[in-house]
Amino acid sequence: MRLVVTGGAGFIGSHVAAALLAAGHEVLVLDDLSAGDRANVPAGGRFAQVDLCDRAAVLGTVKAFRPEAVNHHAAQTNLRFSVEHPVADARANVLGTLHVLEAALAAGTRHFLYASTGGAIYGEPDRLPADEGTSVRPLAPYGFHKFLGEEVLRTVGSQGRISTCTLRYGNVYGPRQNPKGEAGVVAIFATQLLRGERPTIFGDGSKTRDYVFVNDVVRANLLAMKKAPPGACYNIGTGQPTTDQRIFDLVRGAVGVDLAPIYGTKRPGEVDHIHLDCSRAERELGWRPEVPLEEGIQRAAAFYRLQGASKF
Repeated sequence: MRLVVTGGAGFIGSHVAAALLAAGHEVLVLDDLSAGDRANVPAGGRFAQVDLCDRAAVLGTVKAFRPEAVNHHAAQTNLRFSVEHPVADARANVLGTLHVLEAALAAGTRHFLYASTGGAIYGEPDRLPADEGTSVRPLAPYGFHKFLGEEVLRTVGSQGRISTCTLRYGNVYGPRQNPKGEAGVVAIFATQLLRGERPTIFGDGSKTRDYVFVNDVVRANLLAMKKAPPGACYNIGTGQPTTDQRIFDLVRGAVGVDLAPIYGTKRPGEVDHIHLDCSRAERELGWRPEVPLEEGIQRAAAFYRLQGASKF
């Protein structure tokens, strides 16, 4: 199968692209390298440096490749940036998605998988864990704009022009995550500690998130591409809440640097507590998370020790 992976030089997208290549597929990575790294593009994959907001470039590149499926991971993922620059966030996460969808339709693509967010789309739910039917009440433009992308895909998919599937991720972590943003606290804490710096926990450390290892997310992608019915939407997480303080303690132990954190003011747009009900993915895809949090953080920390914190 011929597939396009947008954001395939980034964290999650590069792992997905590598798994698709290993499964024998032909892969074209589209990435503007604003957050990704050319070195992350797996060997054997094609690469095109394309800004997804450049409609002509996206249309031309995708139509020339004529993929049977598109895996859309490229996004602006910095929640604080979206609060401060909502128009720029919409440009990347709404307009960019529209351009990729338009190109897929023009190329005759049959399947479109969209990476969305379970961590930001639900806001502060009335009940936890949040399932896919939980009300969408994002606290920041990032969550709202990702949901707009879902709605566009749902509408177009309902017309029978293309089969779509949405995966709503929890907080994904693991090797190759970029610590220069704000979303990857495991990567941020690990690299700062390895440099001898005291990381900042925003708030008192009691906020909870649903942390899922990147390899588990990759399996969800592969299963969804094979098994998901048209229009499907799945939460992809562990169903377990983990505090910021717990993450810090685990990362500190994994890197072996005994420094205390700094506690800062909670940032606008952040939810206090979120974890996901992923039972639909288990029922329909046969997917469950397999990597325990402690093991995943050990594997991530080993990556940053090997790379050297100075690289980041």
